[in-house]
Amino acid sequence: MARNESGTRAGKVTRTYTLSLALAAMVAATSLVAGAAPARIGPVKNIVLVHGAITDGSGWRGVYDILTKDGYHVSVVQQPLTSLAEDVAATKRVIDQQDGPVILVGHSYGGTIITVAGAGPKVRALVYVAALQPEVGETTNKLAASVPGMVPISDLKLTKDGFIFVDPTKFAADVASDLPRAQAEFMANSQMPVAAAAFDAPVTVAAWRDKPSYGIIATEDRELNPILARKMYKRSGAKITAIRAGHLVYISHPGAVASIIERAARSSSASQEQAQWP
Repeated sequence: MARNESGTRAGKVTRTYTLSLALAAMVAATSLVAGAAPARIGPVKNIVLVHGAITDGSGWRGVYDILTKDGYHVSVVQQPLTSLAEDVAATKRVIDQQDGPVILVGHSYGGTIITVAGAGPKVRALVYVAALQPEVGETTNKLAASVPGMVPISDLKLTKDGFIFVDPTKFAADVASDLPRAQAEFMANSQMPVAAAAFDAPVTVAAWRDKPSYGIIATEDRELNPILARKMYKRSGAKITAIRAGHLVYISHPGAVASIIERAARSSSASQEQAQWP
């Protein structure tokens, strides 16, 4: 009898010990998962938009509305257009305020700006919207002149203090050919002139060299020659999309432009997930 009771006690001890081991293993596994979770990088939700010369950030409103509706946090830079250095500084200032990784988007001269400002660690990808994409040492003027657009130089006006704007009477035909007449007229008379010196400042870093980029070609663009746009984007290995539109493609086709930006965000998010979870 004593022998049977001893065997029963041994069985209970064994079962208790086994259960304790199982519980300990579960706790350890849970701790490992909890410890790993903070290292996981979430989706890219921050989008920073940079306007070009002679325009301001309000032109991004259509793209902004679509992106925010789709759940993105969107910031629009209002750079002063007083020098490349100051425009880059204004863009970096906005990037620094973001709480996570960023997709940086630039239009026209804004492409030169994001090429430099995008070198920071928060920027995951660059989107060039009918935008210049210079190499280190190139200037906006040098690059644009390599394959000129169709806008006559006489349509550009220079102020006494060295700022450039487009002759308001030529603005619609040269820049806003596919916008409603009233909108083109308003933009012609609300231009934000750019310092000529900004176009002669050489680029000191090219963020697209080590970050993915996307290039949107406006096939009816008179300002930035579509041939030059394709040449630049091929040089950088950008993913290229052509849209039948004029220079202000982000205003006339906000949905198409927003979809490319979202593609960049999704692709960057997927790349980060793979890096974290091989």
